[in-house]
Amino acid sequence: MTSRPESLPEDSHSTGSVPERSVGVLLQRGGEELAMAKVSDRFTVRPTSEAAGEALVQALSAEYEQTIPHAHLEEFKVAPKQRDQVMQAARESDSSVFVSHVYQLRNNPETLIYLTDQLTIQFTEETEEEAIASVAAEFGLQTVKPVDGIPNTFVFQLTPNATENPVKIANRLMGRPEILIAEPEIVIPKEAHYRPKDPYYPKQWYLNHSGGSMLAANSHIHAEKAWDITRGNRSIVVAVADDAIDLNHSDFQGTGKIVAPKDFKDNDFLPLPEISEESHGTACAGIAVAEENGVGIAGVAPGCALMPIRTTGFLDDDTIEQLFDYCIAQNASVISCSWGPAAVYFPLSLRQRAALTRAATKGRQGKGCVIVFAAGNANRPVSGTVYERSWPNDLLKGPTNWLGGFTIHPDVITVSACTSLSKKSAYSNWGTNVSVCAPSNNAPPGMWFERTGYISTAPELTVPLPGLGMFSADLVGALGYESGDYVSTFGGTSSACPVVAGVAALVLSANPDLTAQEVKRILQETADKIVDRDADPQLGMRLGTYDTNGHSQWFGYGKVNAFNAVQAAQQKTPQTPQSGIRRVSGRNDNRVAIPDDNPQGVTSTIQINDSAAVREIQVTVDIQHDFLGDIEVTLKAPNGQVVLLQNRTLGSLTQLQKTYSVETTPALKQFLNKSAAGVWQLQAIDYAPMDTGILKSWELTVGV
Repeated sequence: MTSRPESLPEDSHSTGSVPERSVGVLLQRGGEELAMAKVSDRFTVRPTSEAAGEALVQALSAEYEQTIPHAHLEEFKVAPKQRDQVMQAARESDSSVFVSHVYQLRNNPETLIYLTDQLTIQFTEETEEEAIASVAAEFGLQTVKPVDGIPNTFVFQLTPNATENPVKIANRLMGRPEILIAEPEIVIPKEAHYRPKDPYYPKQWYLNHSGGSMLAANSHIHAEKAWDITRGNRSIVVAVADDAIDLNHSDFQGTGKIVAPKDFKDNDFLPLPEISEESHGTACAGIAVAEENGVGIAGVAPGCALMPIRTTGFLDDDTIEQLFDYCIAQNASVISCSWGPAAVYFPLSLRQRAALTRAATKGRQGKGCVIVFAAGNANRPVSGTVYERSWPNDLLKGPTNWLGGFTIHPDVITVSACTSLSKKSAYSNWGTNVSVCAPSNNAPPGMWFERTGYISTAPELTVPLPGLGMFSADLVGALGYESGDYVSTFGGTSSACPVVAGVAALVLSANPDLTAQEVKRILQETADKIVDRDADPQLGMRLGTYDTNGHSQWFGYGKVNAFNAVQAAQQKTPQTPQSGIRRVSGRNDNRVAIPDDNPQGVTSTIQINDSAAVREIQVTVDIQHDFLGDIEVTLKAPNGQVVLLQNRTLGSLTQLQKTYSVETTPALKQFLNKSAAGVWQLQAIDYAPMDTGILKSWELTVGV
């Protein structure tokens, strides 16, 4: 049974300065404003110490629910009519330093959102230190640290002088001209993408098979031919970040097999499971790197090392930074993430995006960690809109926006799932951001919302859904998915993800000089173009074929092929780094009016004549507009690729003078290593009537 939210504002993803009535229930997130509501019967407290927390549990007239360890929050449940009174008592207690409501998102009312006492603020480049200090003093903030890789961006923490919570402060700051982004840090539960429920199936067909019942030809990944080239190298380390990993399992034994284990939940170096429900990580690790030692199973990359990481179970800025920064520091080669946010619509925060970018560019001594994420199991787009109907209790209804956050990051390899019959797995998420697919099981969708304490399923399917399950490691003994040391029914995009992580590890074993982006391209370019012309049994759409660019929304660039990928990696000659970067720039100072409420917008061009490959890119834009929340700005390269520089999140601001780079706008990475020569086009579009503006100038600088 979930908590009932209080009333919600009428609008959702919005623009503009925040009305006073909404200042406390609009969440600034990833350049958007998300509508929230306070949960009527819950609140959190950050105690001054562990002993103080125990005292609060005894003193407050509320039921203790759980501890959120990394954020140092204690969650309490209380009768709705008593909530505010009990919260006030907590605030007045000497045992607490921070008391907050618990929130829910409007488009995902069953996901709880916890607020910390921190927020991230990105100032304009010209904002001086004195002005930053003035903002901090005005709102009762103190600087915690700068955000690595993003200029003039800092993490702040509330002091006793703060009179409002970070949600309200962020909303007020978004109306300031010197503020580009202000985001409160939130914590939401992490959700593993699958809990297996299928019947028993034959073992490890996904590595190699020669046919049989429920097996289409070539539905495996051709691992045996890849193993003729390499079975993996111990110097290539696969970090499996998940709930826990049973290091006592026989398939994780071997000299040098385990590297730099870490438990972020208990803050030690033994990421072992404590309960039977913590079986997910062991199964994922088994698929990726189970040791070939004469017992049990073999992983996709059995010779590679395993970095087992137990996560906190929650997603907040600091947790994501610590996770990926740890992988950088411990020299992880591949990071496998079979989880995502327990929310329908979840943009990444500024700090979370930066953490992934750091890992993908600074990991492996600058070659980048290969980051692999499961697409998810809701049979919904990783980014897109679906008209929802027939959900139990109308949990979702009508046009609903879906966004996976991690799965649309440009540095991530996003993995969907296909079956042993080379069809789309019914539950698998899909979309334009899917990189490749990999073998998994088949099952109805509906596990996506499964969480400890409650289950809320998507509309169920009644048609037969054929396909074999995935065989992998399980918790040793009677605990885990099944009795014994193995599970025969693992699946979901959770199992497809470590398949791809294992193939990426084989690729790096064959050629460790490859960059993370080169590994991603190799996996995409060597994938098998499986085709599914059938209609999706739940939504009725047909997305199992490929467009002119060779991409399918269901399968990405195809099913991963280990042999093709390893062979391509072996044959690839690493690029010799150039001694320096030469910068070429162009500027257009022609002032042009932006047509009001016109989707054609206005286009301004810059010609670059140098044909060298782009190694760096910077775009500076100067726009004046009565209401910048109406405006969207894109950059189109000579080869036709388009990147969104600025979405409609600037609200009532009237001056846009901003420089976009790979660090601040990771999507610009798709222009790298392409020829700079040709006509570059900046387009500004006004999507709403009444307010008007001018594109005053723009400048393009490329490093070649």
